[in-house]
Amino acid sequence: MKILVLSFYFAPDLSAGSFRASALVRALARRLAPGDTIEVVTTRPNRYQSFHVDVGVAAVEVDGAVTVHRVSLPPHQSGMLDQSRAFLTFQRDARRLVSGRRYDVVVATSSRLMTAVLGSWIARRAQAPLYLDLRDIFVDTIKDVLPGVRGQLARFGFGVMERYAVGRAATVNLVSHGFAPYFKARYPGQRFSFFSNGVDDEFLAAGVLAPRAPRPSGALPEVLYAGNLGEGQGMHEIIPALAKALTGRAHFTIIGDGGRRALLASRLAAQGIDNVVLKPPVDRPALIEAYRQADVLFLHLNDHEAFRKVLPSKLFEYAATGKPILAGVAGHAAQFMREQVSNIGVFAPCDASAAVAAFGALDLACRAREAFASRYSRESISAGLADDVLSLVPSRG
Repeated sequence: MKILVLSFYFAPDLSAGSFRASALVRALARRLAPGDTIEVVTTRPNRYQSFHVDVGVAAVEVDGAVTVHRVSLPPHQSGMLDQSRAFLTFQRDARRLVSGRRYDVVVATSSRLMTAVLGSWIARRAQAPLYLDLRDIFVDTIKDVLPGVRGQLARFGFGVMERYAVGRAATVNLVSHGFAPYFKARYPGQRFSFFSNGVDDEFLAAGVLAPRAPRPSGALPEVLYAGNLGEGQGMHEIIPALAKALTGRAHFTIIGDGGRRALLASRLAAQGIDNVVLKPPVDRPALIEAYRQADVLFLHLNDHEAFRKVLPSKLFEYAATGKPILAGVAGHAAQFMREQVSNIGVFAPCDASAAVAAFGALDLACRAREAFASRYSRESISAGLADDVLSLVPSRG
């Protein structure tokens, strides 16, 4: 059996897609029989230009039956034009790497749809079933990122690509049940699975709940956000107003990078806000220590209709820490958090007044959420996802 896995991000890169794809490959590798192989086609670490983790990462890595091919990308930032150029390089080299090869199943995990399109193209030529793992509804999101005529044209073009990808897939996995109405209405004959994001072992075993050093007398509670700083997160829309309203009541640390980081920094500076510190991305051990030192973990999605369907991957590792969570989300994410996560303050996106009220209602104590962490263990979710992939191979199904 030969399996091909396509993912734009892969360990040691820092992104939800990287963690998900890497865990899936580990789960698939544990299910291989003698002679079976897995090929991964991905990129060299490139998620953040301000955080380089590609030292010692080879273009080709072989670990037993798993071979990882890494494509080198041109320098790029978070803009759509830069990202388009980067993907064109990835797809060109990916097609070259797999040219003439046959596979028993092709797996593509994708958020911005293009890796899904690439997977469909390769699966057709390899005459293999395609398993799509979709982490976002890009066609739905693009109208908020590009409003007006440009957005309408982009939505039409990406809609054609979505039909090409989803229409060819044997199975489509959706990471959020909030995606179901959109996809089931458009593809009524398609087979869908629902394997969500999950909690990685590092957060289950790292002792995040271990006591931290006592804060000095009079020290303010520490509110932490760690993740991407793009349009989707909308941190530039909420943090300046929220931090200003909580002056003297809380201190904010923002760890991350992205297309709206500079805008966030400029708005903080323009308003003279001094209870927010911006820091660059960090590796996972440093991130876990930052979680341990925080009093409240912060999460926010911008106030766009498309984000009412998503379930942020960040929520899962936040919940595993046992820390109180302050979350500006709506729709499916808000319902999921209220039902499944204890000690969480949910407020309407971009509503600073509601966020202040939710912050005031939080219990700042740290309490384990064992049932949640067990239910959404990344390893168990990846095991189910791997079994679902292998069900497409006649000899394994």
